[in-house]
Amino acid sequence: MRRHATASPAPAGPGRPLRGAVPFASAALLLSLLGAAPAHPAPDSSARRLQQAFAAAAADHHVPQSVLLAVSYLQSRWDSHGGAPSVTGGYGPMHLTDARTALATAGRSAPEHFTGEHFAGGAEDPRGDTGRAAPRSAASRPAAGAPLPSAVPARLRTLPKAAELTGVPAARLRSDPAANVAGGAALLAAAQKELGGPASADPADWYAAVARFSGADDTATATAYADDVYDVLRTGEERVTDDGQLVTLAARPGTVPDTGRLRRAGLRTRPADGTECPRSVSCASVPAPYEEFGDDDYGNHDLGDRPASQQIKYIVIHDTEGSWEGVMSLIQDPTYVSWNYTIRSTDGLIAQHVKAKDVAWHAGNWDVNARSIGIEHEGFLAAPDAWYTEAMYRSSARLVRYLARTYGIPLDRQHILGHDNVPGPTASALPGMHTDPGPYWDWRHYFRLLGRPLGRTAGPHSGVLTVLPDYDANRPVYTGCTAEGEPCPAHGSGEVRLYTDHDENAPLVRDIGLRADPTDGVNDLSSRVSTGQQYAVAGRWGDWTAIWYLGQRAWFRDPAGQRTAVPARGLVVTPREGLASVPVYGRAYPEKAAYPAGVPAQSVVPLPYTIPAGQRYVVGDEMPGEYYYAVTFTPGAHRVVVGEDRYYEIQYGHRVAFVRAADVTVEDGTAAGR
Repeated sequence: MRRHATASPAPAGPGRPLRGAVPFASAALLLSLLGAAPAHPAPDSSARRLQQAFAAAAADHHVPQSVLLAVSYLQSRWDSHGGAPSVTGGYGPMHLTDARTALATAGRSAPEHFTGEHFAGGAEDPRGDTGRAAPRSAASRPAAGAPLPSAVPARLRTLPKAAELTGVPAARLRSDPAANVAGGAALLAAAQKELGGPASADPADWYAAVARFSGADDTATATAYADDVYDVLRTGEERVTDDGQLVTLAARPGTVPDTGRLRRAGLRTRPADGTECPRSVSCASVPAPYEEFGDDDYGNHDLGDRPASQQIKYIVIHDTEGSWEGVMSLIQDPTYVSWNYTIRSTDGLIAQHVKAKDVAWHAGNWDVNARSIGIEHEGFLAAPDAWYTEAMYRSSARLVRYLARTYGIPLDRQHILGHDNVPGPTASALPGMHTDPGPYWDWRHYFRLLGRPLGRTAGPHSGVLTVLPDYDANRPVYTGCTAEGEPCPAHGSGEVRLYTDHDENAPLVRDIGLRADPTDGVNDLSSRVSTGQQYAVAGRWGDWTAIWYLGQRAWFRDPAGQRTAVPARGLVVTPREGLASVPVYGRAYPEKAAYPAGVPAQSVVPLPYTIPAGQRYVVGDEMPGEYYYAVTFTPGAHRVVVGEDRYYEIQYGHRVAFVRAADVTVEDGTAAGR
């Protein structure tokens, strides 16, 4: 739910307390430590130190090396993040948690952090319905506070325990990857001993200890975590980490874990609570309240009858801009906003808040809200080293696969949207639309986990392309993570910058809807495309490729041998013959004649954008004009209005948009480039 923000001018640097941090995201900044992640050096003889550290720690603590590697992969994908803590205060390749130290280092106390951040800030109305603007604006109210815990949860203080077990100073466990790995091995060995397990060399004997390592306090969450670890162990992995270390885990496809010892872990059993989740994840019910207060005022979602009344077409990916404890408090505030699910960083636990049949207030566009499911992920857009854990990515991917299968949602970037891809419903809403999950969300890895890896789908001369940079190697400069104009930590990114000409000294592409000059700010979407998005090719020049974007030709670097985009198949729209341009819309609403008596007709007003003749934009979907009329607490008066007009969803800029089918011609984009 990241907002389009203006950062504070107060500077900050490594090891320096943060003052005047970005509004609504101070918890992100206080956990980032702002240490720039080093660029990838080419692997050499010294680039196997981390692999050697895993081998040494496994031998010293009598833990199978394959188990240690698999656990670490799920925690961090073996990255060290330059010593910066994650969103939950986790450090190093083993993601050993020390939340109090992380918060204190950044100049705040743990209880303040647990009250939660007001992550729905900015000018966006999360409901996004001009027919019933939220009477009580979430942006004008203080954040709801979570009950202060008497102690930081055990899952957020595993590093001090590792220090006690190993005798290694906590500071070293936070900063030295090899020591961090040894600390993780000590925790696994201690868990194995507590559960009465042998110091076995067989990975199959360590399932219960792995489940305990997750920090989860219930059987379902711990089991889901351990199952993911053993999936990694069976398939194997290899990658170069963020500090240039080549790490390899050989596949062990025949490993069948012994799950019987998990009964000794003393974990609680979650009651059956009717959550809508796949069996392969742990899911808890934390309902968002549907309550009436005052005259004609209610919250924090609308009752519906989907998919019987409306097809669910989209899944929208958000980040929370707040801690788990704070977010769980906010979702239970009836005067706040809502979303369908939240996923926890440490272990991938999923909480469901709003049933899929009902409409949550999450995306800032009522048309998208009415046709979508919103999923929040514990994390912060402007803190690249407060990383999204592999456990969270995998849990999210399983949930999205389940929802896509249940509701017939295609697994592509035209239907799996970031909040930053949702269009403003009106011209006035455009500057305030949120920008999460942002440039550090790894869409390429996410789609691999979804079972729909992104890649080339057409020949070299196709007129359509898919944006597909190498996330780790692609490191555009962003500013404003901590202070306006200050560079963000160097970090991998799934987004690519656009210029008005085939020259990095040329001006950036301008988004006229934002009514501001483009910048390299981390929240400025004017001139950026994202991994998996598809566009029509508008030209080529040496190592540069142009696309049609926001009604103009936009250029990005696309050198041979290190392509930023790949050829793709797809349909495109272009203005009908004889039309100089056609309007672009932020919502696909019916024509006036479609509204029955008692339902006010909603205006169909275009955004300040057009598609000029000769330009082409990739089609994501075709749909009827629809409007869900829901302005009363009692659902008996709710209506779904369906019109005769049809619309195409298109990839117009960084965000999607809509055009009327009557205004355009559909073509084979693959052939358009020949």
